[in-house]
Amino acid sequence: MLHILALLAATSVEPIVSTDWLQTHLNDPNVRVIYVGERDDYERAHVPGARLMDHMETVRMGADGHRLASNDVLIRAFTKAGAADGVRIVLYGDSPMATGWVNTALIAIGHGDDVSWLDGGIALWQSEHRPVSTTAPQPGAGPLTARPAPDFIVDAAWVRSHLKSPTTRVLDVRSQQEWNNGHLPGATLVLWQDLFADRTTQKFKSPDGIRALLSQAGVAPGQEIVTYCAVGMRASLMYWAARSVGVPAKLYIGSWQDWSHDSENPIVK
Repeated sequence: MLHILALLAATSVEPIVSTDWLQTHLNDPNVRVIYVGERDDYERAHVPGARLMDHMETVRMGADGHRLASNDVLIRAFTKAGAADGVRIVLYGDSPMATGWVNTALIAIGHGDDVSWLDGGIALWQSEHRPVSTTAPQPGAGPLTARPAPDFIVDAAWVRSHLKSPTTRVLDVRSQQEWNNGHLPGATLVLWQDLFADRTTQKFKSPDGIRALLSQAGVAPGQEIVTYCAVGMRASLMYWAARSVGVPAKLYIGSWQDWSHDSENPIVK
């Protein structure tokens, strides 16, 4: 019974957790921390118990560009990084875009509901004088099982068929310059940096602040958003942010790389 209660406590957690929450749960066996980033940064200082993951471990590069790796590859990578069935996975990293992509990979193997993001990166953690480590734990041992994933990834055909839909809002999560060079018809530019109250520490705006950002981008009540960027990384971050505050969303994972390669796809400049 105690094990079941501990498991429920670990899995009934908000999409964003505070540094206080994580420090309290550092020794909780049902909480696993994954740092998404570079080895040098990880070895310099990381949250105690965190394991390292390079987002490229979850990528398949092919003729169709930057895509998610197969489920078998994802299961092996996340098992090594400490993910397992029935645990709360806490992600943090120096690149929100890479962390967003890794979050998408976890959703793709059916574990999206098991994930929280640390509010603030290692800079905030250290500024609050919280403990850090330079020691890497042993690789995780699982077990981690692929589960049915939600229907959240869409392709160009789906996007084309929804460009004029009053129930869909297309969000372009690229830079102003990229937008100026061409974008999808009817899309709205929204900057991923505006998700943060403090960009240096990666401390997120409040849920109401994130909803306000989406509202300013034209997302109306009852609308579903579809996010795109260059190769799906910034779009993954914005997709996660929308879902974290209860806004229905889809992810066009091929994004501009895919859209711009087909002359049949309309582009606005």
